[in-house]
Amino acid sequence: MPHRPIREVIGQRPFPTVTSGSTIRNSSIIMREMKSSAVLIVDKGKLLGILTERDIVFRVVACGLDPATTAVESIMTTKVQTIHKDKPFGHALHLMYEGGFRHMPVVDGRGTPLGLLAAHDALDIDGLQLGQDLVRREEISVIL
Repeated sequence: MPHRPIREVIGQRPFPTVTSGSTIRNSSIIMREMKSSAVLIVDKGKLLGILTERDIVFRVVACGLDPATTAVESIMTTKVQTIHKDKPFGHALHLMYEGGFRHMPVVDGRGTPLGLLAAHDALDIDGLQLGQDLVRREEISVIL
């Protein structure tokens, strides 16, 4: 699992994007519809930042800002750690752990966003591996 390239982890999975002028409310609706806990802020194919559920709670709700009128650009994280699609998934998990964040945009050689990794992707892969192991064990027990 840790040596698996990130491009295999994200596959062709769609990822949410908005522009910097989008509102927090609109971004939240997109996150809900795509079942994502973060959204990438992109303009003309360039990654400008990231907005997470935690950002919304701590920087909007807790501060009493109006999600319907607050622009994403006013609270998004702009210094975003990215990772190239060909790097090992274990490397991404290490960077996320060291940096204390749960999401990491995946980019190509030009920095164009290709996907979004989340810490829970590790659980998805472990679950897949567990399922495959259980099938193998059942096959062995049938043979025996």
